[in-house]
Amino acid sequence: MSTVRIVLADDERMVRTALRVILDAEPGLEVAGEAATGAEAVSVVRDLRPDVVLMDVRMPEIDGIRATEQILGTMDAPPRIVVVTTFENDAYVYDALRAGASGFLLKRAAAEELVQAVRLVASSDSLLFPAAVRSLAAEYGRRTPQALPAWAGRLTEREAEVLRLMATGLTNAEIAGRMGVGAATVKTHVASVLAKSGARDRTQAVIAAYESGFISPR
Repeated sequence: MSTVRIVLADDERMVRTALRVILDAEPGLEVAGEAATGAEAVSVVRDLRPDVVLMDVRMPEIDGIRATEQILGTMDAPPRIVVVTTFENDAYVYDALRAGASGFLLKRAAAEELVQAVRLVASSDSLLFPAAVRSLAAEYGRRTPQALPAWAGRLTEREAEVLRLMATGLTNAEIAGRMGVGAATVKTHVASVLAKSGARDRTQAVIAAYESGFISPR
């Protein structure tokens, strides 16, 4: 398995140091660089091209949301971005997910949760903390009833089922078991869902499904 290269973006040196100690001690994980501001994060990520970025939401110069937008909007094959935050039910976190972050992590998370989150996002095989994403969508997503987007109508019955199961946080293998099909078939369905919805990854597809009303967060 190739090494997952990580950039840490946080304006607190002690936080970056603690994260580095935890991640560098894990096989297959390597902290490639650090940034203390949002603008520095954009520059460092462009230079180092890591696989995963742990991005603080509130930083000097530009915040983590704007940094996420700049990274994802200007790079070919950009990294997965995980927002690191103090508060779980936060509009900033939801804005970061809408901007393209693949998930979020609480600063008080245990070391094993941090490592699991990085590995999960790097593999892009599941949704990070699906219950929390659903809660955020219920709190901050669009509340005005609207017509389903055109892409939702283009989903096949199987693709729609896969999207709903994705939103529960199941991996491809777990979805395959639930549907009674092969993992390769599920992977194909997931790719089709992303293409039709215009989503960058599973998180973006699920956010779009909640916001459009295709999936109810309640």
